[in-house]
Amino acid sequence: MSSAKTEERHDKAMGLDVMHPALALRLLAAGQQAAAKVVDAAIEPISAAARIAADCLSSGGRLAYAGAGSSGLMAMADALELPGTYGIALDKIVVLLAGGAASLTDLAGGYEDDMALARRDVQAAGIGQGDCLVAVSASGSTPYALAALDEARKNGARVVAVANNPGTVLFQDAEVSILLQTPPEVVSGSTRMGAGTAQKIAFNMFSTLVGIHLGHVHDGHMVNLKADNAKLRGRAIRIVSDIAEIGDAEAGRYLTLSSGSVKIAILLAAGASDVAAAQAALSEAGQSLRRALSLVATH
Repeated sequence: MSSAKTEERHDKAMGLDVMHPALALRLLAAGQQAAAKVVDAAIEPISAAARIAADCLSSGGRLAYAGAGSSGLMAMADALELPGTYGIALDKIVVLLAGGAASLTDLAGGYEDDMALARRDVQAAGIGQGDCLVAVSASGSTPYALAALDEARKNGARVVAVANNPGTVLFQDAEVSILLQTPPEVVSGSTRMGAGTAQKIAFNMFSTLVGIHLGHVHDGHMVNLKADNAKLRGRAIRIVSDIAEIGDAEAGRYLTLSSGSVKIAILLAAGASDVAAAQAALSEAGQSLRRALSLVATH
């Protein structure tokens, strides 16, 4: 039986255990760099997936991620960043990691084979019509990911698959398939390495484009961030200052008036009469700061 590409042996890994440490690290670095390059071939499906996710979120649906093991951790890392970075409500993001919280302290492999668990997790989360589920598996054959995607699809959710092997079963029923065809791992089968690196990059791109589609990015700034600590408060002040072209003190004052909303603060600085007017402009503009600024300028 032929093995999946993610399980094949790397042709330069012979003698890895007796290599000079610097040579071993160079080989490992080269493996990561080669994995990163494969994302270029997945630009179109990543773009299509981001459009689906953004449409679901903007229509009141949710974005769910499902996976097991290292792939599940990559998905979870992306999901957990979305509320803080783009201000997406916590209840709009769902993380289905095989084994749940138990997997955060002991990433036991048994959970990934439990298809019944995946179906229960999807049902318990209520994932269905109006939602988008992204299932990820390096091999593309992980039972938990397969069952989660299938259950979500049957419930009417839009489904996206991410895998590192071509022609995999995970792609068969997906609306969008993101193939990240990474080369064999330097440590054979250790998909937390190259495959995980490619997944992380792809997820970064996917969720950033989702944020852009939702109107939460303006000229490279995260204008819907949740400024809930000193570092992010400072970042929010710099964003308002840069976009509104005002000093930090004035930016801070507008942020106080807006209760921490970067978009509202910028609109106030641009001439919105009050918070209500700024909110109305954002609503009319579909939460796009750029379009809202144009509306404020014409009033």
